[in-house]
Amino acid sequence: MLSRLWFSFFVLAFISAAYQWLVNGQADIFAILIQSTFDMAKLSVDIAIGLIGVLCLWLGFFNIAEKAGLISVLSRRLEPLFMVLMPEIPRNHPAHGSITMNIAANILGLDNAATPMGLKAMQDLQTLNPKSDTASNAQILFLVLNSSSVTVLPVTIFMYRAQQGSMDATAVFIPILLSTCASTLTGIMAVAYTQKINLFNKTIALYFGGFAILLAALASLLISQPAQALAETSSLVGNLTLMSIIMLFLVYGVHKNVDVYDTFIDGAQQGFSIAIKLIPYLLAMLVAIGLMRQSGFLDGVLSLIKSMVLWFGWNTDFIQALPTALMKPLSGSGARAMMLETMNTYGVDSFPATLSAIMQGSTETTFYVLAVYFGSVGIKHVRHAIGCALLADFAGISVSITTAYWFFH
Repeated sequence: MLSRLWFSFFVLAFISAAYQWLVNGQADIFAILIQSTFDMAKLSVDIAIGLIGVLCLWLGFFNIAEKAGLISVLSRRLEPLFMVLMPEIPRNHPAHGSITMNIAANILGLDNAATPMGLKAMQDLQTLNPKSDTASNAQILFLVLNSSSVTVLPVTIFMYRAQQGSMDATAVFIPILLSTCASTLTGIMAVAYTQKINLFNKTIALYFGGFAILLAALASLLISQPAQALAETSSLVGNLTLMSIIMLFLVYGVHKNVDVYDTFIDGAQQGFSIAIKLIPYLLAMLVAIGLMRQSGFLDGVLSLIKSMVLWFGWNTDFIQALPTALMKPLSGSGARAMMLETMNTYGVDSFPATLSAIMQGSTETTFYVLAVYFGSVGIKHVRHAIGCALLADFAGISVSITTAYWFFH
């Protein structure tokens, strides 16, 4: 499926570019596309190199925690849930701990730690994979959880809105939370349906109920704070959490008589090889995405959607925010640029700009996550991962539009 999809990106980009040349007279379109391939090739290496330090750092600390047995202790908190959702993972397996740490980092918006811990989790899951080049059920569910991950504090979006002069930068907090929860739940249900996982389970109900109560409590605590105070709180919580995790790993390692320095070095050495291994996968995906962006294909899709909406006689106020939605699964930086462009064009507190901000926070960058996570373990056959992840994206975007009309229209 991934091979056909990747090939389709190139075909659609070429057809769109040919249209731009033959119909619109844009003679330089193919030069733009070729330049895009060079730019994306450079970007793929830049991203991989940028990941080396972070991967080495966190895999080093994670190795200390693993050798000391701390990961096993932490994993017991969510192990009953994972035993239901990912039954092929044995009890007390290291994957439980690394998945737990990744999900916790995602919820808190700790991107610096979430990706290395996610890559570690994917490597742990790969040790259980009977087909090394094909995604296992557990790996697919884990990827979908990351591509639609719930982030309680989307503080960067608040800061962008505040910088643009919003009268209430945090007004999008609840809509974003509802949208990203819808995305995650849809992704889980899609994977569960495909993998025949029974979600009507007391264990799942207890965990999901507790998670919902926790989210509601956090929302009620944070929503009353102004943007600047919320940003400061988020920064304090995030940095304090990361520093506390580091100290916990080190102190527990010393307590268990682990040689923390040598163990850190051993773990950090894995980071370099993982980052370099990512380059071909990032290169393939980013080149295809770059061609889609530059060829005018996304603009054509946007025009088609607008024509359909007008034909049905529906309200078209959401159309101006759709560039962010169309770009989000392909490129995080591209979607952010679209959001900022919408803010500058229509005003930060306008309906299109507000909806664009909600869309930006509703999902992750699906194809980037797929390239990084599956690329780190050499998976080529992704099975139903893309379909479930894109369905989750669609749910997140749909709920973004619905909540924007509900809250702001």
